[in-house]
Amino acid sequence: MIAAGLGLLGMSPSDFWAMTPRELAAALRGRLGLDGPVTPIMRNDFESLMQRFPDQE
Repeated sequence: MIAAGLGLLGMSPSDFWAMTPRELAAALRGRLGLDGPVTPIMRNDFESLMQRFPDQE
């Protein structure tokens, strides 16, 4: 995702890290010319990601 944000979209690191996942998905869809609705992440998939990549304290 970082490569897509910084490389494909040409964003600065601070702009990339300030985006929400939904904003990044919308920006990528626009850049790639994709139409149609964006499918939201399901709760169980989100919880799995949270377990794999917990917030650092």
